[in-house]
Amino acid sequence: MSETKKEDAGDTAAATVPAQAASPEDREVLLKVEGLVKHFPIKKGLLQRQVAAVKAVDGIDFEVRKGETLGVVGESGCGKSTMGRVITKLIEPTAGKIEFEGQDITRLGTGGMRPLRRDIQMIFQDPYGSLNPRHTIGSIVSAPFRLQGVEPEGGVKKEVQRLLELVGLSPEHFNRYPHEFSGGQRQRIGIARALALKPKLVVADEPVSALDVSIQAQVVNLMDDLQSELGLTYVIIAHDLSVVRHVSDRIAVMYLGKVVELADRTSLYEAPMHPYTKALMSAVPVPDPKRRGAKSERILLKGDVPSPISPPSGCRFHTRCWKATEICKTVEPPLLQLAPGRQVACHHPENAEDQAPGDTKLLAVAKEAIEVVTLARTDADDAPDEPAAEPAQALVQASAEASVEKPAKASAEESAETPEAAVDAGDDSDVQPSDDAGDADGTDDVQESSGS
Repeated sequence: MSETKKEDAGDTAAATVPAQAASPEDREVLLKVEGLVKHFPIKKGLLQRQVAAVKAVDGIDFEVRKGETLGVVGESGCGKSTMGRVITKLIEPTAGKIEFEGQDITRLGTGGMRPLRRDIQMIFQDPYGSLNPRHTIGSIVSAPFRLQGVEPEGGVKKEVQRLLELVGLSPEHFNRYPHEFSGGQRQRIGIARALALKPKLVVADEPVSALDVSIQAQVVNLMDDLQSELGLTYVIIAHDLSVVRHVSDRIAVMYLGKVVELADRTSLYEAPMHPYTKALMSAVPVPDPKRRGAKSERILLKGDVPSPISPPSGCRFHTRCWKATEICKTVEPPLLQLAPGRQVACHHPENAEDQAPGDTKLLAVAKEAIEVVTLARTDADDAPDEPAAEPAQALVQASAEASVEKPAKASAEESAETPEAAVDAGDDSDVQPSDDAGDADGTDDVQESSGS
């Protein structure tokens, strides 16, 4: 009997070890998206004729493999949340194809999607708006069982209490209402509801952005633990680059309805290929780079994101890119694999071979599209400031403060306050005076020196 058990154990180990050791590329594809498009029509007039459309998602392709976490990042308005709602079929796609476990679910109606709701769930961004204030926690978490007609072993109440305990809440909270909980606790309730039917795919739309910073780590760690315990597959939409790096296996970068780069997290953060990805990565704060002796390059993108109603021709990033040439204005770059496991849509990628080497003439907008500040630690940083350097430093600080107060800089400052944009123009340690910033009143704009 013991020999039989050993043989069975050996067979089991032989069967499970390869699955655990398999690379993400070898895993089975759970979700496949091809040419996904979602346009929201703009109608006017008495007859409500369509005059334009908001191109929220305009042709994206990606795959999600079983057991992995795909992070999706990008500026506000790039179509991240719309993409998440489309792949879960909460809103219908305009065009494209969505396959879940090999089944085409693109055109399935409400009745056809009902059985698949057990396998595809969503965690919403706002923990205050996603829970019905008139229902108790027990009623909210048990709703999936009621809607799907599932009777868990031991009864619904016992299963709901187990789920509450699983996400770190007390089973005694069964009869309480949402207003009695904090934001972090409400998000845990939303997670418990999403996990009630043991789904295979969970789409989390910025699950921690509405939470206090002290609570974000707890919720992120909870989701990580639940993935290991239940074998979940995540698509996490977020704008916090640090959170995405912590939880994701692969990361997709979106810009104006398009995926511009798709790569594993290590490659993406260490050597971004798309210029927009490089600008995003430069926005990740480095704690006190002077003390760490690190070299930091911050990129400030000028201008606003173009309107999704009328996106630019060619590459959609060419109006803000410092490498844009004529081909970028006329030809849309396809999403190509430029390195193993790395897909990039760019004619002039950063850390790869140039895809259009013959086109070297920069556009006029490219010459003024970006300002780069390179902060390099030198030996002089360790020494006390010399008296001769103090007036220059004072001029830099005065000019920086003046530029912050100018209304003309409002759009740049607003973009600088977001994680997707870059450096705060008011940081006197990061700004250097330009050649023309020498007026006595110090009101001229401070230009940042190019260090790319």
